[in-house]
Amino acid sequence: MKVITNPRAAAVLTAVLLVAGCSSSKTSGSSPSATDTRPGAARFVPPDLKPMTSLGPGEGSVNLVVWAGYAEDGKDDPKVDWVHPFEQATGCKVNAKIASDSDQMVSLMDTGQWDAVSASGDATLRLIASGTVAPVNTDLVPNYKDIFDQLKMQPWNSVDGVPYGIPHGRGANLLMFNKDKVSPAPTSWSAVFNPDATVKGKITDYDSPIYIADAALYLMKAQPSLGIKDPYSLDSKQFAAAVDLLKQQHSSVGNYWSDYTKEVSDFESGNDLIGTTWQVIKNTIDGDKKVNTEAILPSEGATGWSDTWMIAAKAQHPNCAYKWMNWIVSPEVNAQVAEYFGEAPSNAKACDHTQDKNFCTEYHASDAPYWNNVHYWTTPTEYCDDGRGKVCTPYKDWVTAWNAIKS
Repeated sequence: MKVITNPRAAAVLTAVLLVAGCSSSKTSGSSPSATDTRPGAARFVPPDLKPMTSLGPGEGSVNLVVWAGYAEDGKDDPKVDWVHPFEQATGCKVNAKIASDSDQMVSLMDTGQWDAVSASGDATLRLIASGTVAPVNTDLVPNYKDIFDQLKMQPWNSVDGVPYGIPHGRGANLLMFNKDKVSPAPTSWSAVFNPDATVKGKITDYDSPIYIADAALYLMKAQPSLGIKDPYSLDSKQFAAAVDLLKQQHSSVGNYWSDYTKEVSDFESGNDLIGTTWQVIKNTIDGDKKVNTEAILPSEGATGWSDTWMIAAKAQHPNCAYKWMNWIVSPEVNAQVAEYFGEAPSNAKACDHTQDKNFCTEYHASDAPYWNNVHYWTTPTEYCDDGRGKVCTPYKDWVTAWNAIKS
């Protein structure tokens, strides 16, 4: 597998355009059309858009906004190409624009020049709320039936029982440690949030305001009296507790990382002994064989991410866009993308087509209990996802707090 730079770090690090209550240099498409503040209700009522009811002939091309590694055409590696086979099979020429972060994805989709997007959870609700993307008719995506049920109709890809996208893949933010230097082997996030002297100055944290959720996740069990039920829905007291924990931890942190290659080099040089990671980073270090590491899902669970293919409400090439969505989650292609990118595939049948027959086991693709302990990234808003209403801390305050934590 060729390892690529996973762009998700930049996606969250710069995501300050929010569904509710946050600011950005790009403000179009950020405000919900209406807000429902009833406990447990959706945070907004999307524009009244209808999904396509049937497919016609392809329009000859499709314009995509994608993460790097999601629309490979052989230019980077001649052996990695699922774009040209799609073009040959459908007659739809692919024009792909790689986005550096979720804000750019939203901005590009706002222009109306793009037909579909591979949006992460910190962008999907913005696109839905603004009417930039339309509901998806899953009956027009035959491969949808084989998507893992855990990824269907989730808070980041549906609203009030209406699907707005096709799940693509997922990953967890794990705890990695140097097996030769860290003993006993940790089982909890307490190893980084309540560290012993042997690892102080050798801890690495993910460099993003969304990392505050990792501290909140730890506090869910470490301080149950706080009443945290969702690490992305924090009232002022809960948020302050998570921020205070990270400020206390700061002196023990040697490095913050957003580019995964930095974490690889810091673990291999011995600058880092323990911290948050992705499975693809662990695999890269294993391949280099310079240091002996282990990566685990701790007892508290972990944060994580999932991507969704969404179609523009005013797509100029909707038929080709639907054909692409069905293609990219087909078993064979979904397997190729997952292995190249370093994530668990969304299609259950993809595991029969991976080159590495242990890939899906390693990435826990069909391990439902494993994913039950993963809290997928969601943009924090003042409207709590846990049903408490308008009492939670919006992402703009997470950004301010994160800057203070690291100062």
